[in-house]
Amino acid sequence: MNGWKTLLARLSGRSGSFYRKTLIMFLFVAGIPGIITGVLVYSMAGGKLEKELLNLHNNQIEQRSQNLNKQLSNLEMMLAHWAFDTSFDYSLSDRDFVRDFEKTRDITNTLLVMQGSNTMIRNVSLYLRGSQPVLFYPEYSALHDGSVISLYDRLLDAGKTTYWTQLALDPDQPGKRELTFVHLVPGGSPKPIGALIVRLDNDQVAEALRTITPYTDGENFLMEPAGQLYVSANGSTIDSTFVMAVRSEIELNGSTEGSFLYEWNDKTYAVTYGYFARIMDSWLYVSASPITNITAPVVFISKVILTVSLSALFLAVLLAWLASNRMYSPVKRLMMDLLPSASLIGGSREDEFTLIERQWQHLNRESRELNAKLVEQLPHVKESFLHQLLQGYLYAYTEEDLRSRMERYKWQVRGKQFVVLYVQLTGIASMEGKFKFGDEGLVTFASVNMIEELADSYFEQSSTINFHDLGSGVLLILPEGEPCAETIKAFSEELARTINRLLNMVVTVAISRAVTRASDIPLAFEGVKHAASFRKFDNDNQIIEMEQLDFEDSSEPQYPFTLEREFLQALRTGQEADANALLVEFQKALSVKEAKAIDVQQGMLHLLGSVQHAILVSGIQPNRLFKGANLYEQLSQIKEPAGAREWFQMKVIAPFMKELTSRTDGQVKRLIEQAMIYMQQNYMRDISLDNCADHIGTNPFFLSKSFKQVTGKNFIDYLTELRMEKAKELLRDSEMKINTVAEQVGYRHSYFNRIFKKLEGMTPTRYRELSRAE
Repeated sequence: MNGWKTLLARLSGRSGSFYRKTLIMFLFVAGIPGIITGVLVYSMAGGKLEKELLNLHNNQIEQRSQNLNKQLSNLEMMLAHWAFDTSFDYSLSDRDFVRDFEKTRDITNTLLVMQGSNTMIRNVSLYLRGSQPVLFYPEYSALHDGSVISLYDRLLDAGKTTYWTQLALDPDQPGKRELTFVHLVPGGSPKPIGALIVRLDNDQVAEALRTITPYTDGENFLMEPAGQLYVSANGSTIDSTFVMAVRSEIELNGSTEGSFLYEWNDKTYAVTYGYFARIMDSWLYVSASPITNITAPVVFISKVILTVSLSALFLAVLLAWLASNRMYSPVKRLMMDLLPSASLIGGSREDEFTLIERQWQHLNRESRELNAKLVEQLPHVKESFLHQLLQGYLYAYTEEDLRSRMERYKWQVRGKQFVVLYVQLTGIASMEGKFKFGDEGLVTFASVNMIEELADSYFEQSSTINFHDLGSGVLLILPEGEPCAETIKAFSEELARTINRLLNMVVTVAISRAVTRASDIPLAFEGVKHAASFRKFDNDNQIIEMEQLDFEDSSEPQYPFTLEREFLQALRTGQEADANALLVEFQKALSVKEAKAIDVQQGMLHLLGSVQHAILVSGIQPNRLFKGANLYEQLSQIKEPAGAREWFQMKVIAPFMKELTSRTDGQVKRLIEQAMIYMQQNYMRDISLDNCADHIGTNPFFLSKSFKQVTGKNFIDYLTELRMEKAKELLRDSEMKINTVAEQVGYRHSYFNRIFKKLEGMTPTRYRELSRAE
């Protein structure tokens, strides 16, 4: 409430701030349309229009260049057709064309037909190399000029059977280069005898190039990338400045085709280029057309519009003032009439709506933070809900309430059926040091991660809960009415193999019947937990399906009563090692082949009852001995055989043995005190364990064991230490000879020297010298 009062005070205290801002805003609103129009027109002319013209230019060039490409391709195909014709075979080699004038006439007519097949062809000729070179141009003529013959021989020796060239073939006009297509004859022969030569008309080729561009100005040229062929529509040479600049820009682009805008001499050119695939080669075609003349009027108009818009801005001031005053009147009335006593807090320059916005952003930020925390905690909430559901804590909820809560937690439960799996891991005792007892939580965590990852690949909806005791539960939400048994079985088998491989654990998977009611899930879970206890006790993976489980199996293992009696007798007599060994044998007898886990567990629980009865008969209260712990509950929670044995040894056998030992501790301590007094009084005599035991009235074995237990030292070690202390005292404080000292502490002289040096690291004489030097 106090926060809203502060907010209202801020709102009423800035009656002029919002007005001034809205006035400035309307000033801009009134003048901006014209400004935007001018800027847009200018940008379209300067940028977008140029891009559109470039795209249009590129599309037109590509279409028209394809026409030129088709003409050249037709020309190549026509010449290749004639080159493979039988009219130009090896029969023409060294033929007398003067005598065989009919053949000469046929060749000339054929060349004339080829020459007239395309408007770009200026001449079609046939050159035949031999003892007497012959040239049909297209009329027959014999060649005698060595320079001309050498020129034509170069066509045959080029190393290609079909190619384009731009050689000057006319000796009289060595500077005239014509685009020429050459095809050796016979076609495809490894030893050609001549060549069909098609010379194109430079003017016609230039005209064809000019048809590519949609504009009259600019430059169009066709060339090989290596520069050996070059044809320009405007007669520009290959080394002209503009051509070289455009070629350099194309090389920088690095692509095989494309278009771009190029600035040259204060003009913008739309440049489009690409490649023609020619026989054994590729040609680069380039079209560069100026577009500055087209865009210039539009740019001028846009500048005019921009100028007019700026002028209109000043004219809009009056209208903007009227509009802002009209818009602000409700806010002004609110500030003056409804909040007359409110005043501006501090010297803030923020207006009313800024304060409202800040308050809204604050609330919105808090809402997002709360939502993020909810999303973060949702998995934990889901796990808690699922745990309560499986354990039956939500029995008071109706079916509809359960489904609503599940949908709230993002489960889709309408039209679905539910299957519950219980996964139990065993074999932690056989993991060769990877894990040990006490690591059950870590092993279960790893297995749950594997279950979740594998379940996601098999089922659309699944949730896993960790029980931290090598057990976990899985809830599968499947389409109602669809068969799912095979899929679940395949999932269970792959899960078992995965856990076997990665964790070296044995897996038992119990699968419930499919239920359609969410309220039946706790019963299904209770059923699979009970079913898991019917697993066979041998160390193999097991998949237990509730549909196929026989709860009335009559095969039961025999209870080892003899081993039980021997175990209880070892406990009563305090033989802890024998009791531990008999416990192992007892569990092995329960775990015979085909034994079920529940049978072994029940046998261990029965043994626990017998032990508690024996403890009670011995006069010890089990509640006091075990500090009120519920041993039955603890033992029933242990699934591992080795774990049950270790628990039995630590929680049952060890406390009982300690209690038995404590009952005799007082008497034992008194006996050991008598022995120590006897040793202190008679250490100078030849005493032994046997005569000391006779003196205090016990047997040597019990004395030795009890002496070590009470003093922490062996009998002979204690006696030796006592004698050494007395010897060092005599060496320090008396002038007795070493022989006399040895006799005073019960040793012969030679043995005394050896044992003193062994224990003290020096001889008795050296010890006396050092002790007196200090």
